[in-house]
Amino acid sequence: MVVAGEASGDLHGSNLVKEMKKVRPGLSLFGIGGERMRDQDVHIVYHINELSFMGFSEVIRNISLIRSVERTIKTLLDARKPRVVVLIDFPGMNLRIARYAKERNIPVVYYIAPQVWAWGKHRLKKMRKYVDRALVILPFEQKYFKDREIDAEFVGHPILDLVEKTSERSVFCQSTGLDPDKKILALFPGSRAREIINHAGVMTQAALRLREELGVQPVIGVSPNLPTDSIRPLLPAGSEDIPLLQGETYNLMRHAEVAYVKSGTATLEAACFRLPMVVLYKTSAFNYFVGRMIVNLNHFSLVNILADEEVVKELSQGDVNVQKLYRYGKELLEDDKKRNVMKDRLSSIKSMLGEPGASQRAATRVLEMAGLNSR
Repeated sequence: MVVAGEASGDLHGSNLVKEMKKVRPGLSLFGIGGERMRDQDVHIVYHINELSFMGFSEVIRNISLIRSVERTIKTLLDARKPRVVVLIDFPGMNLRIARYAKERNIPVVYYIAPQVWAWGKHRLKKMRKYVDRALVILPFEQKYFKDREIDAEFVGHPILDLVEKTSERSVFCQSTGLDPDKKILALFPGSRAREIINHAGVMTQAALRLREELGVQPVIGVSPNLPTDSIRPLLPAGSEDIPLLQGETYNLMRHAEVAYVKSGTATLEAACFRLPMVVLYKTSAFNYFVGRMIVNLNHFSLVNILADEEVVKELSQGDVNVQKLYRYGKELLEDDKKRNVMKDRLSSIKSMLGEPGASQRAATRVLEMAGLNSR
């Protein structure tokens, strides 16, 4: 069983499954995921779109659905008795699934472990009790978890397996109708509906000002799990001709000059392409208040957390406004020196993420835990 609760987990889960099937082509897999995992013949019991909750208040509102999912998972664990359960991020639900699996003596592998070093340290006790092995993707996490008596192995970041599979600028622009001679301003507002509502409008308004003043081409990168026709109505007037590109994230990151990026995995993806960016995060006042109480970090973007300094500009809550996005975006677009300095600093972030082959290494460990590492 493989459980991924959001778009990035679906992506990395699909690549994990692909590598597992290279060794064991006849594997039968089921769980929670999205279209990418489904494309790898994983039987999707619940789709990530059904579970894309953001923040504490949305979890509370959807508690009945969450309980229904958990009952279904228990039933499936009893009926199908999988050799191993693979959990990908999504800790709120996945740590409960870990407990259900351990109660049934099913090995549990956590791939892309919860960021308990940032918040949620109470989850460490559950990980010690219910997780047999954590396959971690950030370099400091192996020592962090081992120091807390959790078996952990750094396998590298799976992003590194994906960043090379991109097109040349001329090919990309021709296929998308973009002008290869104009600068591209990429907008990545998130992978959940609530994130789109919170970020897409303000990003687009700032981008429209920059288009009018500097002649740049704004382009919105759309997560594979979100239909583009659900995003267009959330955008401001005048943005009707801004392209919405789905399935082109890495091409867009490779060829954009500057990006606005919602905080999360996408910031590391952009760093791998040395893409200068402004990182933003906005949520409800309640979620932000609770988050401030339990998160103890100087930065909130993964890029700055890894660097332990401000490599990219971060904007949160009230600072997520058109004027500030316009200002910092304009600085990066107009100042070649500033962009190049940021690119160099982002290169050092990429070097921290290990070597390519994370999905393959993780697949080997999962198959070992399942007793299926040989043909």
